[in-house]
Amino acid sequence: MLPQSSHPDLPLTALAPMQDVTNYWFMKVIAEYGSPDYFFTEYFRVNETSRLDRSILKAITENETGRPVFAQLIGESIPDLVRTARELCKYEIAGVDLNMGCPAPRIYKKNVGGGLLREPEKVDRILDALRQTLNDRPFTVKMRVGFENTDNFYKILDLINRHKIDLLSLHGRTVKDMYHGEVKYDLIAEAVRWVNCPVLANGNIYSAQSAIDILAKTGAAGLMIGRWAIGNPWIFEQIRQALRGEPIQSVTLEQVRNYLDRLWQTPCAANVPTRARLGYLKMFLNYIALSIDAEGHFLKSMRQTQTEAELFELCDRVLLNQPESFALAPYLGT
Repeated sequence: MLPQSSHPDLPLTALAPMQDVTNYWFMKVIAEYGSPDYFFTEYFRVNETSRLDRSILKAITENETGRPVFAQLIGESIPDLVRTARELCKYEIAGVDLNMGCPAPRIYKKNVGGGLLREPEKVDRILDALRQTLNDRPFTVKMRVGFENTDNFYKILDLINRHKIDLLSLHGRTVKDMYHGEVKYDLIAEAVRWVNCPVLANGNIYSAQSAIDILAKTGAAGLMIGRWAIGNPWIFEQIRQALRGEPIQSVTLEQVRNYLDRLWQTPCAANVPTRARLGYLKMFLNYIALSIDAEGHFLKSMRQTQTEAELFELCDRVLLNQPESFALAPYLGT
C-alpha cells in the first residue's frame, strides 16, 4: 500500500527523479517552498559490480522533508536488481521504483531506462522478479509511452496490471522524443483507464493552470513534475491553491533571488571548489532563467560568468532592479 498523501483531499503530487538534481539537499530546499506528497531518489545504477551509491542513499537516510522517499533503480540484470532491492529494503524507504523512461542515449543504449520499452518480454521478467522480492512493499514504475513509437504501449500496461504495480508515473512522450514535441496526454488518459493502479501524469506541467488542465484531460490520480519544479519550487503549493479555489501565490523576483541563495548554500559548500559550485548553480539557472527572461538574454549572460562575484552581480542586477510586474507567468502560476 502506498504511503498516505499529506493532502488526502487533493490529487497526488511528486517531484520527478532527476539525475544530479534530486539529491537530499535539493529535496530539503523544495520542501521549504511547499513539499510534494512523494519524493523519488536519483537512480541507483544496478549491475554485476554495483553497490548502493552512498551519496544517493543520503536522500533516504538524511531525509528531513517529512515526506516519503521512493528509491529508484535503473538496470536490466535481474539478479542484481533483486539484490539491490533487498538491500534498499533495509532502509526507511517508501518503496522501490523502476526506471523505464530515462531518455539519455548513453542510458538506453545499455538497454536500461527507456531502452527496456523495446523488450516487453524482458520487462515481464524484471517486474515479476521485483514484485516477488518486494512482497507487500510498494513497487512503482516510471516510464514513457514508448521507445521510438507506441507499439508496445498496451503490452507494457498489461504487464503493469499482471504484476500488481502500485503506482505508475507516465511521461507522455517517447524516449526518442526526449523533452521535445507534444506530450501525448490522450495516452496518459488511456493508461488511467487501462491499469489498476494510480497514474501520475508527467510531462510539461509548467504552472498551476496547466496542472489543472492536465488533470482534467487525463483523469490521472496526480502529477509528477520535474524540470519546471527546478525553475519554480513554489509550483506544488500553487497547484494545491488552484485546486482548492484559493488565490495563487505570486512570487517576486526578490524571492527568486533568495531561492538562488538557498541553492548556493549546500552543506558541503566549504569542501567544493568554487568553479564546481558555479557549475552546480548554473545547472539550476538553466531552468530558472527562461522563466525570468523569455528572450534568453539573462540565460546567455549567466552562462558567460566566470566567478561567484560575476554571477551574483548579474543575478542582483536582473532580479533586484526590475519592476515587480517583470515576474512572468510561470511564477504567477497562470
